Amino acid sequence: MYLRNLILALFIALWTHASAQEIAKANKPVGNGNPISPCVFCADPTALVYDGRIYVYGTNDHQQFIVNGKKGDNGYGNIKSLVVFSTDDLANWTFHGTIDVGKVCGSWCGQSWAPSAVWRETENGQKEFFIYFANGGGSVGVIKGSTPVGSFRSPLSRALITGSSPGVSPCNWVFDPGVVIDENGTGWIAFGGGDPNAQGSKLLPNNARIAKLKDTMIALDGKAVSLPAPYHFEASELNIFDGKFAYTYCTSWSDRNDWYSYSKRGTAKEPTACSMCYMVSDDPLNPDSWEYKGQYLANPGTFGYSYSNNHSHLQKFGDNYYLFYHTTGLEQNMNTGASGFRSIAVNKAIVTENTQRISTVTANNTGAQATGYLNPYRLQEAETMSTAGGITYEDFSNIMKVPTYNTLGNDASQNLQVKMAPGAWTMVRRVDFGKEGAKSFMLRAKGTGTLEIRLGSLSAEASDRVEFSSTSYNDYTIELTDTRYMGTRNVYFVFTQATNVYFDAWQFTENTSDGIRPVSNAQDAPTKYFDLTGKQIPNVNQHHGIIIEQQTNANGTTTHRKRMK
Repeated sequence: MYLRNLILALFIALWTHASAQEIAKANKPVGNGNPISPCVFCADPTALVYDGRIYVYGTNDHQQFIVNGKKGDNGYGNIKSLVVFSTDDLANWTFHGTIDVGKVCGSWCGQSWAPSAVWRETENGQKEFFIYFANGGGSVGVIKGSTPVGSFRSPLSRALITGSSPGVSPCNWVFDPGVVIDENGTGWIAFGGGDPNAQGSKLLPNNARIAKLKDTMIALDGKAVSLPAPYHFEASELNIFDGKFAYTYCTSWSDRNDWYSYSKRGTAKEPTACSMCYMVSDDPLNPDSWEYKGQYLANPGTFGYSYSNNHSHLQKFGDNYYLFYHTTGLEQNMNTGASGFRSIAVNKAIVTENTQRISTVTANNTGAQATGYLNPYRLQEAETMSTAGGITYEDFSNIMKVPTYNTLGNDASQNLQVKMAPGAWTMVRRVDFGKEGAKSFMLRAKGTGTLEIRLGSLSAEASDRVEFSSTSYNDYTIELTDTRYMGTRNVYFVFTQATNVYFDAWQFTENTSDGIRPVSNAQDAPTKYFDLTGKQIPNVNQHHGIIIEQQTNANGTTTHRKRMK
């Protein structure tokens, strides 16, 4: 009897261990805010705020990672697309997929690196979104869209800035644009980089440029002028603080032996290697007006990450500023043996606008503090998450074709579906179920599998399960048996079984105060339209890209369908 019980106990222990091993690893540890994506390599961030959300754009390092066979060094040469993420709470990020810049711009475009994004509303109320990018190290291009996620087009049949543009030469690398629109509606662009040119030195390499843009935002208004940025190397961006221009950039790796010969150093210390620094001016086309202010971000390699280059963007959101930058944290956690593949991170920054002071920012895994809560009673796309394990992405345009998984680079995609392997999972943070709590849950998926909803911890027992099987997307709704869907919780969606499973969307239904379910309409409700963030689209005829159609029939059954608009 003792031997039998011992064998049984060993079997249970081994079975429990094997079951635990089935849950996929999180390359972005639970609880960390950085990087913003748990599985997509991306770098050189820029950002804009639109309609209550931050949209972040970056170089699609993941495209090079796939081309390399997930190994080797990042050479950047095959990157011809940009990634897009957005958030309204700085805790959960929606991945909008990629913008295929090479396809949009055509044969003249060889690469797309280091974007800078701005938007404006014209006098007739039209919204215009511009993304400027580095076409390798030789020119700067621009694409234009009507929403933050496109669709985008090329307003030019060529680059916007080249080495032959007025005022550019000599400039070793015509790349890394940084764009801002001032309070008068005028656009400005900074760019340039590289080792000292023939007219420069280690202290003042003479490769930084700034120029005014014409009202169209797709042509220079006059010639570019040189920016006297000490130890400048790359990563231009522009901000405006209280009417003054702030130019941010990344310094070189050279020694600082000639720092004390720099006449405008003031009380500032010499910047460390490959750090982010800034200068301020109220007369941007006058080189003598620029005042060096100092360093605000050391190379993330000094904070425990692998050393890499440096690139950042300051973005105001609400009453606070946030610094977006990149590290190699995701690459280190994945431990694939690849090198130089970066991931975007964000931390709060302290900016004193009236003195144009940017305080020092410390890079870390904790990230920025969340600014809000996720609403579980609104349709949520599976691409919205804080972290995840074991997932891959498939472009929506491939659903009816032979799928190519996790390429992230060859189809401009304003929507993705999420491929779930057995043990794969996603997690959303700070889900606010309110005082009344939730009574039901809808999963939109296809394939055959079992979804477990786990509250508070990845290792928690399942609060509820959804079993499903179909060859096309269906909505599966269950009544919740657990009473803990109240207050603020972290929610895990764990696919313990999955055969050809694609996770598309989810939504909880809120309890009513009296516990009585509202009576459904006697006739079909009008079709509602949503974007990827689950936000309702008031005028679908003005929307471009993928839309989500929600239909509720007379019996109260709700279905969703995605299509290209």
